[in-house]
Amino acid sequence: MSDFDFVKSSYSNTSGECVEVALNAVRIVAVRDSKDPGDGPILRLGREAWAEFTAALS
Repeated sequence: MSDFDFVKSSYSNTSGECVEVALNAVRIVAVRDSKDPGDGPILRLGREAWAEFTAALS
């Protein structure tokens, strides 16, 4: 999907279990599984929800 500029998460590991995140959209954060980037689903979160999620990981 060209609307999002996905980058691999720093939490991803080398065994192929990777998450890609796009922060370039204005109101949302997009997340996808790097094993299926072309046709796989994209999770779209509001910025506030993303901030709460990442804060909970700390």
